[in-house]
Amino acid sequence: MIAPELLARAGEIIRKGGLVAFPTETVYGLGADALNAQAVDRIFEAKGRPPSSPLMVHVDSVAMARSLAPEWPPGAEDLARAFWPGPLTLVVPKQPHIPGNVTAGLPTVGLRQPDHAVAAALIRKAGVPIAAPSANLFTGLSPTTAEHVLKSLGGEVDLILDDGPTRIGIESAVLALTGPRPRLLRPGTISREQIEAVIGEIDAGPIEFEEAHPSPGLHEKHYSPLTPLFLINGDQLPKRGRGAYLWLTQPLPADHSQQMPADAAAYAAILYQTLHRLDDRGFDWIAVERPPEWPEWTGVLDRLDRASSRL
Repeated sequence: MIAPELLARAGEIIRKGGLVAFPTETVYGLGADALNAQAVDRIFEAKGRPPSSPLMVHVDSVAMARSLAPEWPPGAEDLARAFWPGPLTLVVPKQPHIPGNVTAGLPTVGLRQPDHAVAAALIRKAGVPIAAPSANLFTGLSPTTAEHVLKSLGGEVDLILDDGPTRIGIESAVLALTGPRPRLLRPGTISREQIEAVIGEIDAGPIEFEEAHPSPGLHEKHYSPLTPLFLINGDQLPKRGRGAYLWLTQPLPADHSQQMPADAAAYAAILYQTLHRLDDRGFDWIAVERPPEWPEWTGVLDRLDRASSRL
């Protein structure tokens, strides 16, 4: 548990334009005042993030979310009631006072109410919405502990709030409510089927874009350890060097072999933490047995597909 005086200090840092790394239920975020363009610039500089990749904005309530949108699209209230606080980001029209660098110049913004006591307390202490991508170098492996943040960003952060490992382990699902029909831009642990049970049929998958991305996390190469990662079917492991192998159903000989949970949520919860640990051990490659193509695995598969190289 974070001491109240440390939370108060963190809120003051945010108000003064600083950067605070903080836990959510998904991954650790790198937070700045979402209404302060200069503070937001520091996020991009610290991460090495291109300006074409928009930031997610964290809020402490539906009321705060609605204050950032000129209109609350159909379905947003039902989705917020069903899944907030929780790992679902809603892309909605943005108010003009949200700086353009937060949204990559787009007229939309991704909003989320995190389901984590420290994140909620930080937003309340700061008194402002907090823009926060994952607290790591751009396209790198997302952090699920404070130690991961320190390893990736080091002295770029003014304060790291350490509340132990995150619970869910992969980033939120992102749902756009700005087109003719809702579209799932990035899958997560909240499935398409769960969303459709609330608002009816939606579209899924990427949309065409030229420069600015409609959502975070859409780069072809993302969520990647420094060690080359190979997503495999069957028994084809890399032939050279020392390697690690994460498997579900088929053990194969490797310098390090680990069975992963057969439950998708349990798998997601330890995926990044496991990859960080293997990354630190100096292997030449990490091979991962491809999980099943079932709805509950969609978020995990998306992260592994984007993180992987090709044999």
